[in-house]
Amino acid sequence: MLTLDKVYQAAFVLKDVIRETALTPSPKLNPTCKNVYLKTENLQLTGSFKVRGAGYMISQLSAEEKAKGVIACSAGNHAQGVALAAAKYGIRSVICLPEGAPISKVEATKSYGAEVVMVKGVYDDAYKHALKLRDEMGYTFVHPFNDDDVIAGQGTVGLELLNQCASLDAVVVPVGGGGLISGIAFVIKHLAPHIKVYGVQAAGAPSMANSVRDGKIERLPSVSTIADGIAVKEPGDNTFALCSKYVDEIVTVTEDEISTAILALVEQHKMIAEGAGAVSVAAVMFDKLPLKDKNVACVISGGNIDVTILSRVMERGLLKSGRTCNLCIELMDKPGQLRDVSEIIAELGGNVISVHHERASETKDINGCFLRLVLETRNYEHIEHITDALKRAGFRLV
Repeated sequence: MLTLDKVYQAAFVLKDVIRETALTPSPKLNPTCKNVYLKTENLQLTGSFKVRGAGYMISQLSAEEKAKGVIACSAGNHAQGVALAAAKYGIRSVICLPEGAPISKVEATKSYGAEVVMVKGVYDDAYKHALKLRDEMGYTFVHPFNDDDVIAGQGTVGLELLNQCASLDAVVVPVGGGGLISGIAFVIKHLAPHIKVYGVQAAGAPSMANSVRDGKIERLPSVSTIADGIAVKEPGDNTFALCSKYVDEIVTVTEDEISTAILALVEQHKMIAEGAGAVSVAAVMFDKLPLKDKNVACVISGGNIDVTILSRVMERGLLKSGRTCNLCIELMDKPGQLRDVSEIIAELGGNVISVHHERASETKDINGCFLRLVLETRNYEHIEHITDALKRAGFRLV
């Protein structure tokens, strides 16, 4: 059973396992808020808050359980948290991963001392194999979110927030299975019930939002989001009950909004967040919650984004924020047209970074062609100035 005593004990036990992460001011994320702060769990050991819950749960095992070791199933942050926590206590850890897991995450998990077992199929297959090994070998299964000790460990984030900022009005937390927000909300509503606790999910994986709204646990048929760390089809019974009781509201954000938030953190704070970690920032940036004139803390839950995805996410963020623009202009195929378009864009301060000129049969005029451009721009107002100028000069934008 989850209690405040258990969370305080977790904070004491974990002081030699984790680091207390900074609460960083972020004045530009949403100027309508009084203050916005970032709780930088992306800078935690292993790059995620997960080591807190895994560390406390493993610390509470009996001597016999520790002797047999622990097992977990994860393709990401939970695996690394369990591996590091087990290594800190000197016990064996086995992590089952689906064979399609990114190589970087497999190697990271191994580097923290875990024995990795690759399982054919997807996550569900790896989960079933982990339970099979648990039963055969006597390992203790470390659940990623639906366990009271794991939730108590995550609740230490809430204790740190209250110690770091006495004037908080609201805390915004990413939600997947619900372990992190359950722990934070439990602590805050017991110690400072006036503080609002808001959850954020990706629009492509709203399992907890749907379940809380409808008053019963619901399973999604599928999930689709760049925020893979919170792509959970079904919340746990423990976390659902805690969220229903202690969380004030759960909202969702789109893929474009998540991408823009990741870009904002890179530009404004030189800080890398994964999609799951950035959803709280996205909710604040895009006014998803009633936070005007409030002191707000956004929990950035993790920073383990795959570098191959980061560039694509940032490109999407640039498009969403009006920092890049794709134009398609229908022209007459005659000399001087490209020069005239370029002069207009240059005079208004746009920067052309890609040009593609094609003759195409679908134009209205048999002598017509398409000019496709990618521009660097300042914002949407800048894009509008450029497109208006092109239209006034007689160019047709497709």
